[in-house]
Amino acid sequence: MHDRIFAGITLLLCCVLAFLAWGYSASFSYEPVGPKAFPLLLLLLIAFGCVQLLLKPSSDTHGEEPPLNWEVMFKALAFLGLMIGYAVLFETLGFIPVSVLFGIGMARLYGGSWLQSLISGVVLALGLYLLFDRALAVPLPLGILATLES
Repeated sequence: MHDRIFAGITLLLCCVLAFLAWGYSASFSYEPVGPKAFPLLLLLLIAFGCVQLLLKPSSDTHGEEPPLNWEVMFKALAFLGLMIGYAVLFETLGFIPVSVLFGIGMARLYGGSWLQSLISGVVLALGLYLLFDRALAVPLPLGILATLES
């Protein structure tokens, strides 16, 4: 039941945020798809995950709700810390390094080995960078990797 409540609230929040982002426009055009593409695509991905949770919630508890214990609270606080760190370091370090660190942190939070976490973090960061920067022409900050750009 917790999964469905969380998914429902998050889906509602995605709808509200998408409504707000839809009207977002800049006074000048600095990219082909406009400034609202990045938040709308992310909200769409989150919404798809929420719909999946609503239709088929986690079945690993065999009908029992997991307790709200210290481990669950630690994961929630660690996730919040990762999100805040991502936002704070995004411009300074750049999209790719911060996304790699975020991907590693999230994979480790959910039980991935160091190797699995590293591989998934790198693949996720590079894949998203290529999607947004190259395919959609949405400029992303390179930060410490700016010297590599030719």
